[in-house]
Order: sequence, then C-alpha cells, then structure tokens
Amino acid sequence: MIKTHQVKIEPNTHMTKVIEDLFNYRRYCWNQALATWNNMYDESIVLDDKALRPNNRKVRNELVSDKQDWQYYRSARVLPQTVDSLEKAWKSFWNPSMPNHGKPKFKSKKNYKPSFSTDRARIANGKLVLDKPKEISKSVWYGIRLRETPRFEGELKLCIITKKSDGYYASLVFDTT
Repeated sequence: MIKTHQVKIEPNTHMTKVIEDLFNYRRYCWNQALATWNNMYDESIVLDDKALRPNNRKVRNELVSDKQDWQYYRSARVLPQTVDSLEKAWKSFWNPSMPNHGKPKFKSKKNYKPSFSTDRARIANGKLVLDKPKEISKSVWYGIRLRETPRFEGELKLCIITKKSDGYYASLVFDTT
C-alpha cells in the first residue's frame, strides 16, 4: 500500500542553496524537455512519420546526450523525473476526460511552484538524505532535519521537495505492508 506523509524540513544554509539550485535545475530541465518534445512532434508531423513521435525515453536520451558540464553537479535523478512528469502532462492533455487537461507550458521564474522529486532519497538517523551528485565530495553533503518523524514505516519510494510561503516541505511516499 502506498502512503504519503508531508513533513516540514529544516535544511542548513548549504543544503538550502542546494535545494534552491535543484528547483532551478528542474525548471531548466522542464523547459528543455518541453522544447525537445515539441521539436520532435513537429518533425514527426512534417515528415508524416509516427515512428518519430516523442516519448519519455527519446526525450530523456536526447537531453542526457546534450548534458552540459554544470549539470553533472546536480542530482542525476531530477532530469528523468522531470521528463516523466512531462510525459504525464502530455497524456493528460490528450485525454479530455482529465479535469486539468491543458497543454504543457514553459515555466518561468515569476510564476513557478518550486519543487523537484527524487526516487533515491533516504532517511538515515532521523534525517532526510538526498542523493548526492558524483562530483560533490562527501564533506559538503548534509542530512536535512525533519520537523517530525514520518508516520509510516516501509520503503521510501519517492521524495518531493516543495517550497511554500512558510518554508520547505518534503512529501515522502512510502510503500508499506
């Protein structure tokens, strides 16, 4: 059974900067993925070839092959998770029975809900530990203090970090028995 618990987190100054960078990196990945998706779709229409239609795997592989050096200093899981979200948004757009089936749009800094997700986070010693990029040394990566202990026991499947007006929150998705 899948259960979610939202917990307020209290990152230190260094991890606050890391989280803010990941928010911006997710927005960058979304915009790049959407542009790639649109280009692939337009190309498939022009050439009238359904085999060229974009999907999760094609877009992700294109973005990974075009990765810049600075992107290796960010979490490797943000890019695939963002492309997964974009694919879900497109599926919702093409399904008119969905309640909010608007076309996916580019995200701007002005009107953006800061969030990112990772499936490699873990809880160790009562702290949330995000996945560390390979280029970061061990001495500068810290656990994030949780305001309360999670209500559920089990495997942590997904962690979604969001910023609200009163601080940062982690939505922890557990697979419980």
